[in-house]
Order: sequence, then C-alpha cells, then structure tokens
Amino acid sequence: MQKRARQAITMAMTATTLVAGAATAAQASVIPQAPSSAPLSPAAADRPAPAEAASLDLPSLVEAFNAALRTAYKDMKKAASLPSGVSTATSFWDAQTASGKPMRYRTLASPYWPLGTKVRITYKGKSAVGVVEDFGPAEWAVAQHDIPAIVDLSEKMMADLTGVASNTVHVRFQVLEWGKGGVYRRSGTGYDLAMGRR
Repeated sequence: MQKRARQAITMAMTATTLVAGAATAAQASVIPQAPSSAPLSPAAADRPAPAEAASLDLPSLVEAFNAALRTAYKDMKKAASLPSGVSTATSFWDAQTASGKPMRYRTLASPYWPLGTKVRITYKGKSAVGVVEDFGPAEWAVAQHDIPAIVDLSEKMMADLTGVASNTVHVRFQVLEWGKGGVYRRSGTGYDLAMGRR
C-alpha cells in the first residue's frame, strides 16, 4: 500500500505539472487575428477556434489533482502507521473460532491482533489476504520459533501459499486494517513484532 501511495503522489505531481504547462502553452498560442473575408473550407469550419481549444479550466484541473495528491498522502501515512514485518506462520483448522464465524480459507489467528483485523500474508512472492477470526498460537508455540509465530494461517491458505497444509514457514505480514473485535493478549513473546515495533 505504501508503494502504491508513493506512486500515486508522483503521478499526481507529474500530471499537475504537465496540465499546467499545457494550459499555459495553449493560452500563450492564442493570438488575436483580424477577421478574414475568405470563406472557410469545410474541414476548417469543423475545427474549433484557437480560443475554444485553449479554454481549459485550469483551476478545476489543478484542484482535482491536488485532491488526488491529498488522498494518496493520507493513504501513505495510514500505511506507514500499520505493522508489517517477517514472522513465523503456522497453520491450523478448528471447528469453531473465537469470532463465532465458520472456519474458512481467509481465517487467521493471532494472539495480539484484534478480531476483524485484515492482514496480507506473503510467502515467496505469493500473497493472500486473511482476517483475524480466532486467537492463537499459544505463548509456548509463539516462543519456540527463531522468529516468533504471531500468526496462524488456515490450512487452506497455507496449502495455497506453500503447497503443504500443515506447515511452519517464515512469511511477510502487512496489517491492512485494524479490526474492532476482542484481543487475546496485550503482551508476550512477539508482541512488539506484531505491533510493528523493532
């Protein structure tokens, strides 16, 4: 998201500069001409007059680009404030989840992220977006890995990303949006990692 926001800002700034330059050039090219008594050819009659071609609404265009720039900047700030990093991911499949929702492909579990939190999980260039709908892994399971296991993937998502349903791998995580549900723990092994604190 952060990369896309930076690209949007760059594109908006470039577009604003180009539009402003084009409008200035168009306005500068309008030179009043003396009326001509010669009849216009059919092709010339269909062409817009120079003044009509140059009548760009520059303030509106600039405001539209500035609005796009402000939106992209807000998205970039929001993305920068959300946690991301590398963690160990394990896999699970439970009949019931803490959220009460049925287990499905997108179900994630975390001891630290609120229920409803949306997270992008990436493994070797392949990504999937999941939603925290359960709590886990347990503290002992989090701590036993070289990088804390702060997220459990559904077995279906793990199989999709790695080819093996029951697996333990290093993944890149990116919190996309905080959920508003309950939280299982607010401290413990890997808590700083889960919150984006190095």
